[in-house]
Amino acid sequence: MTSASPWIPVALSADIEAGTSAGTLVNGEERVVWRDDKGTIHVWEDRCPHRGMRMSFGFVRGDHIACLYHGWRYDTGGQCRYIPAHPDLEVPQTIKVPTFAATERAGIVWMAAEGADAAELSALPETAEPVRSLFLDMTTEAAISAVASTLPESYSVSATSAATVTLQGYGTTVLIAVQPRDADRTALHMTVTGDILTATRRSLALWATDLRNRVESQMMEAA
Repeated sequence: MTSASPWIPVALSADIEAGTSAGTLVNGEERVVWRDDKGTIHVWEDRCPHRGMRMSFGFVRGDHIACLYHGWRYDTGGQCRYIPAHPDLEVPQTIKVPTFAATERAGIVWMAAEGADAAELSALPETAEPVRSLFLDMTTEAAISAVASTLPESYSVSATSAATVTLQGYGTTVLIAVQPRDADRTALHMTVTGDILTATRRSLALWATDLRNRVESQMMEAA
């Protein structure tokens, strides 16, 4: 994956179960990540066209997601298909939630503009085990720098790009996918592949928690 890749990580795959949704920020804009009952992942603008309610507050039913406010129901293409207050209405095609290309790779949900080629993620492993996500009040550059300066014991950085940092150690590969939530907030989504032991995943999760604690402590001292 090159630095020019349009794909942005938005969640750990394991955190979005079938029939659930979650809201997130990408470059300051609200997005909803949801999975239908068949397991397919979707990323949309997080607003119902009717009254602007967040779709992430709604509920998933089969291959539709419904707005919490008035129950307007949308199919996987973002098209409104049913309005409870007008059950016999043929819903106009203009009532549609803006959608994005969405795919999963290396245990992470990725989004891009519609039409983006998922082959750009082919250098990443197809699947991976989740470690955890960290949410930091700092820029993406500062978050990447914090990771590089406090690596877990016996790990080293093997590759970096605008969206990922890859670590190698103990026969495993740790992928840290960087999500720019807004100008001063970043999410790091961490997964691991290779010779994975329960103790290895536990130690990586503890390292991630310690990283967050140290970053928060440094920010408080600087304030």
